[in-house]
Amino acid sequence: MKFTDGFWALRPGVTAHYAQEAYDVEVDGDEIVVVAPTRPIRSRGNVLNLPVLTVTLSSPAEGVVKVSVAHHTGGRPRRGFELDAPGAGKVETTDEGAVLTTGDLRAVVRRGTPWDISFWHGDRRLTGSGHKSLGYLQLAADAAVAAEPAGLTGVTTTGLAGPGTYVHAQLDLGVGETVYGLGERFGPLVKNGQSVDIWNSDGGTSSDQAYKNVPFYLTNRGYGVFVDHPEHVSFEVGSEAVERVQFSVPGEVLEFFVIDGPGPKDVIDRYTRLTGRPPIVPAWSYGLWLSTSFTTDYDESTVTSFIDGMRERDIPLSVFHFDCFWMREFQWTDLVWDERVFPDPVGMLDRLHRELDLRVSVWVNPYIAQRSRLFAEGAEKGYLVRRPDGSIWQWDMWVAGMALVDFTNPEAVRWYQDSLRVVLEQGVDAIKTDFAERIPTDVVWHDGTDPHVMHNLYTHLYNKAVWDVLREVKGDGEAVLFARSATAGGQQFPVHWGGDNTSTFESMAETLRGGLSLAASGFGYWSHDIGGFEGTPDPAVFKRWLQFGLLSSHSRLHGSQSYRVPWAFDEEAVEVTRRFARLKNSLMPYLFTVGADAAATGVSVARPMLFDFPEDPAVTYLDRQYMLGPDILVAPVLSADGTVELYLPAGTWTHLLTGEKVTGGRWVREQHGFDSLPIYVREGAVLPRGTREDRPDYDYLDGLVLEVFSDGGEVDTSVDVVTVEGRRVTFTVTGAGEDVRAVGPDGVTAQVRVR
Repeated sequence: MKFTDGFWALRPGVTAHYAQEAYDVEVDGDEIVVVAPTRPIRSRGNVLNLPVLTVTLSSPAEGVVKVSVAHHTGGRPRRGFELDAPGAGKVETTDEGAVLTTGDLRAVVRRGTPWDISFWHGDRRLTGSGHKSLGYLQLAADAAVAAEPAGLTGVTTTGLAGPGTYVHAQLDLGVGETVYGLGERFGPLVKNGQSVDIWNSDGGTSSDQAYKNVPFYLTNRGYGVFVDHPEHVSFEVGSEAVERVQFSVPGEVLEFFVIDGPGPKDVIDRYTRLTGRPPIVPAWSYGLWLSTSFTTDYDESTVTSFIDGMRERDIPLSVFHFDCFWMREFQWTDLVWDERVFPDPVGMLDRLHRELDLRVSVWVNPYIAQRSRLFAEGAEKGYLVRRPDGSIWQWDMWVAGMALVDFTNPEAVRWYQDSLRVVLEQGVDAIKTDFAERIPTDVVWHDGTDPHVMHNLYTHLYNKAVWDVLREVKGDGEAVLFARSATAGGQQFPVHWGGDNTSTFESMAETLRGGLSLAASGFGYWSHDIGGFEGTPDPAVFKRWLQFGLLSSHSRLHGSQSYRVPWAFDEEAVEVTRRFARLKNSLMPYLFTVGADAAATGVSVARPMLFDFPEDPAVTYLDRQYMLGPDILVAPVLSADGTVELYLPAGTWTHLLTGEKVTGGRWVREQHGFDSLPIYVREGAVLPRGTREDRPDYDYLDGLVLEVFSDGGEVDTSVDVVTVEGRRVTFTVTGAGEDVRAVGPDGVTAQVRVR
């Protein structure tokens, strides 16, 4: 959302009032309150007829500074995100102004002109707010702008701000500083030069729209910024003022947090302390998921044939997913099995559990079709969202006569959960929570929330309602979603997948960028549709995507109009599926421990290279490779001929599959058949490996092997293994050469293999 016309001028119709000086700087308890007039005060007459901004600085948690910028404060109470903010920090006045100190982070306010707030980590300046950076802007009802259609995104199709009032802030970007995050975005991983609208949309993976919009970014300078506004937030990342990141919101108040590092993992740790941690998800969920796909023909015999086919081919399968048509057409969502194709759902689910040892997932969404059994009941009881005139909001996009559950109504939440509870008690283990992006703004919510605020926030309430009933029925540690939409805090309800991609190498690459961007936004787990959702992949794309998908935290075979069983492609696809599904299961002692660490710190299982090598400038722009936990580097093959270029940071790297050792600190070019890809383990790593390959949930300590990646020198380290029950076991690993041993707690042993 751009307000200016170049560096000097404003857009026609824009009136801008910028903070010009810190006129009064006061300490009020544990806050700094600054009166910031929008012109310098040189005489008493200057105080008349001008907007004044009140800027308040406080610390909600150690290493975090909250900045509130307010023009008029008499509006309706503002709803932000649900945050855990106990309070921290100390404030003091100085001859120059005031300082807020919280941990190693300092916010320094300079009294007088020009306007200046600087944020410091120790003696290193991170960023700051300088001249013309805090602004209150008024946009006239210019006819050309006012007539501009909003489109499905709810913001103008030009990206220009519409009429009204806005508050914006700008923070400096240093030379070489790069920006990451802002949700699951499918364009370049580095956001510099981009305009980003935080507004959930159902736009696929090949556009600038996103299913998961998060008003949080971090930079390679070692800090992050979180804008505490669920409504539309517009970011200009070095794109309007190229030396700054700008973020703006409609209205009279802007609140944001500056979050200290010093490294990316530290920023994520502090950010998820505020907005919520991703919990530990069950070990079985890491295994391979197979879906019916979307509009394909299927019934119980089809499902059985798929499962039998996987077993006959010795491909380990953990979860079977029933997509939309487990319910009858035109009746979504009624949460009732279609008796024409599933006449005995309870018996079928029992057989899948008892005889085939599978978990079961089903698809839902928050929309209630007019033919659904729930529509009349929801309408009568006031559980469906209404327009200002009292009529139920409906449209025909997606399902005929679609209405929307009002999750701001506690009774509506319980009503929806009651229907879900029936399905869960029938034997369903996991829920795919689809959609929740098409949320209208011309409605009235039960609790009175501003509809523009609820547009992004709705998905949080929806996923929370489903998550809570899953925990209730299945128990702590067993709940798992497969969610498409999210916003800040949504990481508390995992797992999230990447939406509607296409069946090409290009879409595979954008899917990876989306996942890495989501990881840089505080989400601990992410997944995607192996092979792509739209269209049918050719065998080469499918086999390469299998490798990538089975080296992600969660792995699902799912498509739109065609099945994703591997034998539908070629026999080699069967071999690739079997090889990498079994490899992933053998890595579960490592992967499940990394997942437990994600629950403790917020750092994603699969994450950008920057997270583990923040001091290496060569990783800054890498978006075709990633770290799977702290020790495994994966570079998916994104070409038909198997050629891949990747960067290995300094040190010795060992190929996990072949044992070949490669010296890092350089780019390498490799070519791989379908049985391999670049998957390297860093020097000094101790990789816990299991002895079972047929399933992801087993006793990891039974026959545990610790693979030590050493140059033959002295080894003195420790490694944790978290069991499926959540017990954390620490092994001390010492020795040299081939004589390396592992010592665990009493009665717990592990073999050592030096590689």
